[in-house]
Amino acid sequence: MSEVVTGSTEPTVAQLELEGDVAADYLEELLDIADIDGDLNLDVRQGRAYVSVEAEGDGLSVLSAPDTVQALQELTRLAVQNKTGSFSRLILDIGGSRDTRRRQLETLVDAAAAKLDEGSSQASLPSMSSYERKLVHDIAADRGLVSESYGEGADRHTVLRRR
Repeated sequence: MSEVVTGSTEPTVAQLELEGDVAADYLEELLDIADIDGDLNLDVRQGRAYVSVEAEGDGLSVLSAPDTVQALQELTRLAVQNKTGSFSRLILDIGGSRDTRRRQLETLVDAAAAKLDEGSSQASLPSMSSYERKLVHDIAADRGLVSESYGEGADRHTVLRRR
């Protein structure tokens, strides 16, 4: 029962829910292998499957570092693609890692805005994932800044300017 998304067609809610179910199965197995307790929550947000893993205490701290979350997200996307035959853009959140990362990116944008206030014509941010760049673009827009991404692959980064 795999549903294939072709071309630039946006996936349906049912297809995104299927992605979430496949991802949850994969992550449950991974957590069992690692002997880590966690509750999985599935949602569909902004045209993407969103899977969050929550636990009491600090049981997920070993998995919630940004690079680890990014790696697990890519592995989970590959597992979903293998099962459904469709490219997945699912988002994985482990122990509130996405909220933590958003706060870090807000601090980064605020520091760049301070440089602009001091007279710099632009401020470059470090390379980051497409999801993080999307967050930076949203944060920058909220703060009245113009943002553009430059570079290719792992070197892709965001540059901020005043309007």
